[in-house]
Amino acid sequence: MPRLVLDNLNTHTPACLYETFPAPEARRLARKLELHHTPKHASWLNMAEIEIGVLKQQCLRRRLPDADTVKREVGAHVAARNAARATIEWGFTTDAARHKLGRFCER
Repeated sequence: MPRLVLDNLNTHTPACLYETFPAPEARRLARKLELHHTPKHASWLNMAEIEIGVLKQQCLRRRLPDADTVKREVGAHVAARNAARATIEWGFTTDAARHKLGRFCER
C-alpha cells in the first residue's frame, strides 16, 4: 500500500479527496493510501525541505538536458553530501525568534 507522508495541516485528511474527486474515485484513492502525519514540532519534513533547498541551490539552478543527466547530477550531489556527513544545525533559539519575529508579537 502506498504511504503518503503529510504535515499536520487540518486539511490533510481523506475528506479532501472528496472535495477534489467524485465520491467513487475519492473512496478508491482513500482505500489505497496509507496516511502518515509528521510530528508537529521539528519534524524530519523540515529537514527534508532544507535539503531540497540545498540541492536546488547547488545542483539544479541550471537547465539540465535530460533525465539521465538529472539522475547523474543529483546522485553526485547526494554522494558528496553524504561523504561530507552534512548536518543541519537547528540554531533558531527562543531569543533569535524573538529578535527576528518580535514585530509579530504583542508587547
